[in-house]
Amino acid sequence: MPMDYYNKELQALKRAGRFRSRELSDAACKDFASNDYLGLAHNKQLHSVTCNILSQQELHASKASLLVNGYHQIHKDFEDALCEANGFEAGVVVGSGFNANIALIESLVRKGDRLFMDELYHASGVLATNLEHVDVTFFKHNDMQELENLLQKSDAKRNIIAVEGIYSMDGDLCDKEVFTIAKRYDAILIVDEAHSSGVVGDDLMGVYDLYGVAIEPNHIKMGTLGKAYGSFGAYILASAHIVEYLLNRAKPLIYATSLSLYDTLLAHQALKYILANKEDLKDAIQTRHKIVKEVFGLDVDGLIVPIAIGDNKRVLQIKEQLLKEGYAIGAIRQPTVKRAILRIIARLHESSKSFEVLCQRVRELV
Repeated sequence: MPMDYYNKELQALKRAGRFRSRELSDAACKDFASNDYLGLAHNKQLHSVTCNILSQQELHASKASLLVNGYHQIHKDFEDALCEANGFEAGVVVGSGFNANIALIESLVRKGDRLFMDELYHASGVLATNLEHVDVTFFKHNDMQELENLLQKSDAKRNIIAVEGIYSMDGDLCDKEVFTIAKRYDAILIVDEAHSSGVVGDDLMGVYDLYGVAIEPNHIKMGTLGKAYGSFGAYILASAHIVEYLLNRAKPLIYATSLSLYDTLLAHQALKYILANKEDLKDAIQTRHKIVKEVFGLDVDGLIVPIAIGDNKRVLQIKEQLLKEGYAIGAIRQPTVKRAILRIIARLHESSKSFEVLCQRVRELV
C-alpha cells in the first residue's frame, strides 16, 4: 500500500525551489544566519551563573501551567525586571514568541472588534487571524496613511493594531507615527519586538526605548528570549488590566506548561548583561552598520541585512557556496517573502572583520 500521501505536493515544492529540510548546525562555520544577535547563546558565564542558581532550588522544572502551581518566584522576578527595564506595569512569560502572538490575537480580538495588521507581520500572528472570530484587515507595510484611513472608517467596538518593532525579513523599523495614531483612535497597540529588543534603543530595549515612547494603557509589547537574549521563550508586557485579562482568556497561557525555569533564569541573566554592557554592545552594532553601508550601500536599523535576489534557486546556490567557504547565512524564499532574499545576520559573536569579509564575498556572488 503506497504511503506517499503528499508526494505530489512535495514534488511541486521541489520544482518551485521552495522545498525545505533540516540541516544540522555546523559549529565550524561562522554563523551569520541565526537570530542570536548579541552572541549570548555562547556566553558560558551566563550559563554557569544560571546553573548555579538553579541548582540551589528545590526543583529544576516548572511542572505545570502558570495557573496550576507552575508559577514560580523565578518567573515573577524576571517579569518584574522586564517591567522595570521597559517601563511597563505588568508582564507575563510565555512558552515561545509563536505562542505569544497566538495568545494575543486569539484572546484580544473579540466579536465586534477589528484587528488592523501590517501585511508583513510575523506568520504566527497571521495564523491566529485565521480563527473564525477574528475580523482582520491587513494594511500596506508601514503605510500610516492607509492605517489611519481604515481607523477613521471603523465602527468596531474595539480597534487593535499589530506591528513589529523590526520586521524579521525586511529588517526595517515600524513607523514611529503608529504610536500617535493608536493614541488618537484609542486603539490597542501590539508591538512585536522579537527582532528589536536587545538591538535598538538607548538601553537596547527596543523601539519603545528607541523612540522614547511614554508607555500608555493601550500599549502591549511582546518580545522573544530566543534571539538577542540567547535563551528560549517569550514575554508580554502591558497594563495590569490587560495582563489579568490574558491570564483569564489566552489559551497558550492557561493550558500550556509555564516557561522552563532554566530558560527564564538564563534570560534574566541576559537582561542584566545587556543593561550592564549596553555601551559596548551599541558600539559593536554601529561598527557593523558602517560595514553594511560601505559594502552594500544600505542603511540598516538593526542587525538584519536583507539582500534582494529574486530567484529561489539562486539564493540556495549562493547559500551553499558560502557554506562551503565556512559561512552560514539565510536563504529566504516564497512564501515567507514576496521575492527571494539572502538574510544575513550581523551577529556580534562573530568578529567585525569576519563580517566584512563575508559581505565582500556576498557582493561578488550577487
